[in-house]
Amino acid sequence: MTRFNRRNFLKSSLIGASGMLVSGSVKASTARAGTEMITRTLGKTGLELPILSMGVMRADTPTLVKAAYDAGIKHFDTAHGYQRGKNEEMLGEFFKDRPRDSFTIATKVIPPGINRKTGELGSEFTKEGFLEMADISLERLQMDYVDIFYHHLASSRETLLNEDMLAALKQLKQEGKAKHVGVSTHKNQAEVIRAAIEGGVHEVILVAINFTMKDDKDLMDAIEEGAAAGLGFIAMKTMAGGFHDEEKKIPVNGVAALKWVYQNPHITTSIPGFTKFDELQTDLEIMNGLEMTDEEMEHLLAASEHTGFFCSGCTGCQHQCRRDLPVSDLMRAYMYTYAYGNLEKGREILDEYGVDVDPCKGCPGCTVTCSSGFPVAERIARVSRLKDVPEDFIT
Repeated sequence: MTRFNRRNFLKSSLIGASGMLVSGSVKASTARAGTEMITRTLGKTGLELPILSMGVMRADTPTLVKAAYDAGIKHFDTAHGYQRGKNEEMLGEFFKDRPRDSFTIATKVIPPGINRKTGELGSEFTKEGFLEMADISLERLQMDYVDIFYHHLASSRETLLNEDMLAALKQLKQEGKAKHVGVSTHKNQAEVIRAAIEGGVHEVILVAINFTMKDDKDLMDAIEEGAAAGLGFIAMKTMAGGFHDEEKKIPVNGVAALKWVYQNPHITTSIPGFTKFDELQTDLEIMNGLEMTDEEMEHLLAASEHTGFFCSGCTGCQHQCRRDLPVSDLMRAYMYTYAYGNLEKGREILDEYGVDVDPCKGCPGCTVTCSSGFPVAERIARVSRLKDVPEDFIT
């Protein structure tokens, strides 16, 4: 194992060119339940949010949402496609009788007609189709507006700066259906962030970031550039799949993982997808302070011995596969399926990319080399088996 060194760990972490740890912009406020909540301001939006928010994608019960809300969590993140719309519907029912200024909601729409393999918007994409999906989301949420509306899963400069796409986001703001607009990204994240700076329309970036990405200097530099331009950053995938090992015997220290993310002063909040009450309580422990202990840093440092589950979307595997499979997306499907136990999301990704059962069958040997050390062929074979499972067994 790499020898633990506190100074080197922090130096090599995501702080980047700023050289800063927790910034002076951090504030504390009293939550509804009396808990002291640390808050930060989300870029030029002016939204002041507790550093812990809730990613609702995997939650299917309003009681967990209520527990988070009662604990002082203010921001809730969902999407048009989560649980085939039921996720938005559940949130709509929960919040319909609660003061609108007591919470903020974000939802996301994947542009219709997008080529999921290339990330390009094809001729089938229309501004009207995108806006129609946005209206459906608002109807499910039983809300006149959302606080943040995202262009979901952008992975290229060209897609982000598409004129019709930008026009749709502008229209949502002009019509009062979105207070703020942004983009979510899993791949080519630095490119997407810099495109958002160039376009001048997006206000918020939902970015995948965690301790396994500490050496991704390009991403950290792009985040700093975005913050200087007024962009607000919200973190996802902070738990890096939740486990360090394939056997799921070594869980990620959730508090340590969150603290690592917040060493970057430009990350306002994160949206961990807790599905159990004890996970919520564990995550709330970060309100006791953001300084990392030696034990927490040692835990994260030891993670370098394991491949884990999280795919950074570096695209280094792109075009290496003889079958031209969307390798990084299949690694993401594997994480959802085997780390999170979210078979529905894993199957959804397989369907979106048109991947069949055992897509590697007959291939003379895998030519893909993964920078994270994933056994690519083995993981593709395992996750693609979901295509053999009847859909009603999964949903």
